[in-house]
Amino acid sequence: MAVAQQSNSSAPKPQKSAAQRLWFLHWLMAVVYLVLFAGGIYMADLSREVTYRGSLYTFHKTLGVVVMSLLLARISVLIGVVLHKYRRRLPKTTAHWWQKFALHIVLYTFMLLVPLSGYLFSNAYGKGVVIFGTGIALPPLIGANQALAEFGRNAHFWLSYTFLGCILLHGLQQQKYLRAIARRSYKAITKTIT
Repeated sequence: MAVAQQSNSSAPKPQKSAAQRLWFLHWLMAVVYLVLFAGGIYMADLSREVTYRGSLYTFHKTLGVVVMSLLLARISVLIGVVLHKYRRRLPKTTAHWWQKFALHIVLYTFMLLVPLSGYLFSNAYGKGVVIFGTGIALPPLIGANQALAEFGRNAHFWLSYTFLGCILLHGLQQQKYLRAIARRSYKAITKTIT
């Protein structure tokens, strides 16, 4: 019996499927965007005299870089999932399917535009994007330009809140799934407590 257990424990673990990796990236990005939204709202009203203001902006910008990297990974995994899922048969394109497809296109567009607008907005103010205080800075895409900086600030603000609205719409579209997750989480927590 001990030999059987030993051979099972030394067996290689199965690799995660592309769909599992996609779900992992989905929830990881959701958490990062939640931190970015909360931090952005907090930073918007922060006085310039606050000592940690610069560190908070650096952290916010770095998370923007992280989420852009995660987006590239997510798109590459998504392409693999779609090619595998629809290699034999295309989906039934009902009105509901088109609605979900359109919302996902909009969500992915905002996943790209929101951090990119923040990067351009930062560049237009003459500020660099340094990754986690390492001294490694992303190259500036544009030079300092006050008019462009004001436009970038407004674009980043409105794109962010429009993106948040689309995320809420996505949540409403997936409310049955979210309720199931909440039920499972509640059961797991109450089981752990008792």
